[in-house]
Amino acid sequence: MTMNSLEKGQQALDALYPQRGTVYYPHFHLAPRAGWMNDPNGLVYFNGHYHAFYQHHPFSADWGPMHWGHAISNDMVHWRHQPIALAPDSEVDRDGCFSGSAVVDNGQLALIYTGHRWLAEVGDDSQICEVQCLATSEDGITFTKHGVILQPPEGIMHFRDPKVWFEAGSWWMVIGARDSQQRGQVLLYRGESLTDWTFERVLAHAEQGEGYMWECPDFFALGQHHYLLCSPQGIAAQGDRFMNLFQSGVIAGHWSAGEAFTEQQAFSELDYGHDFYAPQSFVAADGRRILLAWMDMWESPMPSKQEGWCGCFTLPRELTEEEGQLRQRPVRELQTLRGEGSEWSAQIITGEWLLQKTAAPAELSIDWDLSQVSATSFGLKIGNGLTLCYQVADRRLSLLRDYPSEQLTDSRHVKLGDATTMQWQIFIDRSSIEVFINDGEAVLSSRIYPAQNDCRLKLFSQTGDVVINTLHYWSLRTAIE
Repeated sequence: MTMNSLEKGQQALDALYPQRGTVYYPHFHLAPRAGWMNDPNGLVYFNGHYHAFYQHHPFSADWGPMHWGHAISNDMVHWRHQPIALAPDSEVDRDGCFSGSAVVDNGQLALIYTGHRWLAEVGDDSQICEVQCLATSEDGITFTKHGVILQPPEGIMHFRDPKVWFEAGSWWMVIGARDSQQRGQVLLYRGESLTDWTFERVLAHAEQGEGYMWECPDFFALGQHHYLLCSPQGIAAQGDRFMNLFQSGVIAGHWSAGEAFTEQQAFSELDYGHDFYAPQSFVAADGRRILLAWMDMWESPMPSKQEGWCGCFTLPRELTEEEGQLRQRPVRELQTLRGEGSEWSAQIITGEWLLQKTAAPAELSIDWDLSQVSATSFGLKIGNGLTLCYQVADRRLSLLRDYPSEQLTDSRHVKLGDATTMQWQIFIDRSSIEVFINDGEAVLSSRIYPAQNDCRLKLFSQTGDVVINTLHYWSLRTAIE
C-alpha cells in the first residue's frame, strides 16, 4: 500500500526521533520531536485545548518542504506532540505548506495557510507562486484540505503568511507581500466567509529602507490602539537597533472597519535579543492576548542540528497596553513549573558570587538597587559563554555570547530609562535565555550553548559593588512530553 505525503512525513519523524540528542533540547520550550521547526502557525484555543502548529521539516534538521507540526496544551506551558497536521501534497502547495493561522468557524478548526510553489529552481525566490489555502478539522487533529481561497493580486508574487480573525461582523485577513518596487507591505482583506474574500486596502507599507518584504503580519486591538506586528526583511542595522538579519516588531495606531490604519507610533522591535522572529498572537480562553515567536534567526549557527533537531518557540507572553505602551510578560501559568526555590534580600555583590553550579533549567527574579550602586557595571554570567551586563553610566543592558566553537561571538543591547531600581525576570533553559526587564518594558531572547562543564550561574559587579533588594531563584520542572 502506497503511503501518502502525510504518512511519509510522520514515518520520517518517527525514525528521526529515537536518534535525537538532548544536550541542547529544551526542558520547557516547545521544540519539534525531531527535525526542523520555524514560524509558529495556527495558535488557537479549540475544544478545551491550546493548539500550536509550526513550520516543520520532519525529514531532517535542515529547512525543507514545509509541513505543519502540531502540539496541544491545557495551559500553554505543558505541551504534548500530535501527528503532523499538513503536508505539501497537492499542486497548489507542492513545495510547502507555508505559514498561516487558525480560527474556529461553526465548531470546526480552520487552518488558513500559504501554498508555495517554486516555478524554476528550488530556492529561486524570483520565480514563485504563493496562494492562500484552507484546511478544516472536526477533531483538531485530522485535517481536510479545501484548496485555494485567495489568489495574489496582479503583479504580486511574494504573498504569504495569512493571519485571520473575526471583528465588526466580518472575517479579516492580513497578508505579507512585496510590491513591484521591492518594498514590503501588508494587505488587508475582508471575508464574507473563509472562502469568499475581497481586497480592502494596503494596510501599511515600507518606506525606503524599511524592508523589501514584510512577513508574518498580525493585527489586533489592545487597549487604546490597534497593533500591527510584522517581520521585515532588509532593514539595515542602526546602532544598537535592527542588529539581527531580519527584524520583528510592531506599529501602533488606530483603525476601524472600512477605514485606513493611522499610525501613531513608528515601527519598533518587540525583542532585543539575538533570536526572535515571526511572532504570532492569539486570544487565550480567558481573553488575554498571548504572543509566541520562533526563538532562532535565519542564517545563524544552529548547533542543535547535530542533535537531529532545530528550532524552538519563545515562552508564551501576555501582551498588555499600559500608559500607551505595549508590554510583554511571561504568562502566569509558567509558575506551575517552579520547583525548589531560594530567596535572598539586601545582598551586596562585590566581584563574583556563585549562585548555582548549573544554570538550567531555572527562573530568576532580581530587583537591583540603582540608588546605591558604585560599580561601573554588573550582571549575570552563565559559564564563560554568556554575560548579561548593565553599564551604569550608559543605562545600557548588553547580552553577550562567546561560544567560539559554535561560531557565536556577538552581542545585543537595549537602552533603559532612568530609575532607582531595575527588575529582571530571567528564564534559563538548556539552550536559551529570556530576560524580561522592568515588568515587561523590554525583552531579550537569545539561544545559548553552554558546555555541560561550563554552566555555572554567577552574579558579578565590576570596580565597585551593587545591592540586590531581593533575589528569587527557582529550579524549573520539564514541561514537554
